Amino acid sequence: MAPRIITRCFMSDSRITTHEAEHKKAFSWLLGVFIFAAALTAGAVGYLLMRTLPMGQIVSNLFTWLFATNSSHATWYVTRAAGWVAYFLLWFSMLWGLAIPTKFFQRLLSPTFVVDFHEYISLLAIGFVVIHVGVLLIDQYLPFTLAQVLVPFAATYQPFWVGLGTIGAYLSLLVTITFYLRKRIGQKRFKAIHTLSMAGYLGVVLHAFFSGSDSALPVAQLIYLGTFLVVVFLTAYWLINAKQLRAEKEQQNVLHQAHRPVKH
Repeated sequence: MAPRIITRCFMSDSRITTHEAEHKKAFSWLLGVFIFAAALTAGAVGYLLMRTLPMGQIVSNLFTWLFATNSSHATWYVTRAAGWVAYFLLWFSMLWGLAIPTKFFQRLLSPTFVVDFHEYISLLAIGFVVIHVGVLLIDQYLPFTLAQVLVPFAATYQPFWVGLGTIGAYLSLLVTITFYLRKRIGQKRFKAIHTLSMAGYLGVVLHAFFSGSDSALPVAQLIYLGTFLVVVFLTAYWLINAKQLRAEKEQQNVLHQAHRPVKH
């Protein structure tokens, strides 16, 4: 495939690249994020299993002494922080994705950068979701089992709202994976699957609002409500804009048909 000139950020900053190079770079980001997340989860599961072994108790005590994990709230703070970061990244990814079809970035950023940035935000969000879930496996304040964090509605704590969060995370993961399957599944299916990101975000925000540890705080409630309303507004704007574009396209087709020469 012949190289082409593209702008990775602002229009004045350009370099030569290829589709293959972009694909490899994107895949390396995906691989790196998932290796990190998988390693963290495997470590959490390993630590949990290690504590059940006699020899493992010695290592567990050393770990406790080094990192002050005797506090039952230590890992709880980590998973809460990761949850907040994951939520804001998913929210920002939603905003960015809704803005792309409206040509909002057209005069500011190159199309390649806009798409790549949307992709990388989604990958980073998934990474923090895995951290949020993985740390729960070693948390002592509100312990979860592997089945409870992977199977929707299996948790003993707020099973319905936690289950919605699990489904939302799975949908977000599915949408993110389709970035790399676009050529195989086709643009039409890609767009159809991509609309599931709205359902994924809805599940995540309901999970955070009704089962989040900070949801009782007025500030947290305002953040969740405010960010949700922004998504609702942009979704409505996106739907209106899409309807107008379809109407303009149909009108252009009618005019094109009207000006076609009549064959005798």
